[in-house]
Amino acid sequence: MRKKVFQLLVDNTSGVLSRISGLFSRRGYNIDSITAGLTADPRFTRITIVASGDDDILDQIEKQVAKLVDVRDIKELKPGSSVYRELALIKVRTDSSQRQGVIAVADIFRAKIIDVAPDSLIIELTGDQDKIDAFISLLEGYEILELARTGIAGLGRGTENVTYL
Repeated sequence: MRKKVFQLLVDNTSGVLSRISGLFSRRGYNIDSITAGLTADPRFTRITIVASGDDDILDQIEKQVAKLVDVRDIKELKPGSSVYRELALIKVRTDSSQRQGVIAVADIFRAKIIDVAPDSLIIELTGDQDKIDAFISLLEGYEILELARTGIAGLGRGTENVTYL
């Protein structure tokens, strides 16, 4: 199984995300991650989808998504020529004796402490999936109360592959 990151530019219309995810569901394709948000032009939404499968399935996904009416452009974001980021919010149970240990690990990863309560911390971390996974694994000695991950957002490097609509 391979993973591919697809970047879609779609019309900013109601139901577009539902139609795209419905295509995946009907065909039995798996979505590992999906993020969506407005572009600089409010007529369009940028959607980043991470999907996994063999080469034939991933090629089929790209062709099927490209056929959808709302899809204006679809590209594969290749690792060497793209930048990927994910946001994670992690709530960790800490008492006063554990707090400095968690803060030290967060500092190493350039994470931010965004909330402090008497018995917990909320940490904000951005980076690629490997960085976030490594950070979470270092927190194994602590109790993670809640975890929220956004999924990958990505853009191609440079200006060669910019889509102008």
